[in-house]
Amino acid sequence: MRILVDADACPVKEQIVSLAKRHDIPVAMFFDTAHVYDDGYSDVIIVDQGPDNVDYALINAVQSGDIVVSQDYGVATMALAKGAKALSQNGLIYTDDNILSLLNRRAFHQKMRRHAHLKGPKKRTTAMDEAFVIALSSLISSN
Repeated sequence: MRILVDADACPVKEQIVSLAKRHDIPVAMFFDTAHVYDDGYSDVIIVDQGPDNVDYALINAVQSGDIVVSQDYGVATMALAKGAKALSQNGLIYTDDNILSLLNRRAFHQKMRRHAHLKGPKKRTTAMDEAFVIALSSLISSN
C-alpha cells in the first residue's frame, strides 16, 4: 500500500505525511513543474505542465490497494477502477456507490457555472482537516 497524492492544490499534505510516517507507508506527491516541494519523506514526482498531466501520471502509477488523495472525481473514478481506495482532501471517501452521483453533480454544476456566477469554494476549516485525518486513518486501518 502507498498513498498517492494529487498534490498541486492539496491542503492536507502535512497530515498525509504525518499519518504515513506513523504507519510506515510510502507517499508519492504528484506536482507539475510550477511547484517546488520537499517534506523529507515523500517521493516527489514532477510532470510537465499541461491539462491533466498530473492526473495521468498519478493514475498510471496507481496499483490495487493504494490510497489516492484527490479532489478530482475523474481521478477518483479511475483509481477505484484500478482497485485503489480514494478520498478527497475534505475526508470524503469515494466509493463505487457514490462516485456516479458525484460525477453527475459535477456535470450539473459545470452547466450552472456557464449560466450564472457562483461563489467559490468555502474557506478551509480545522474541521475539514480533522475529517480528512479520520477518513485517511480509516482507509489505512482497513487495509
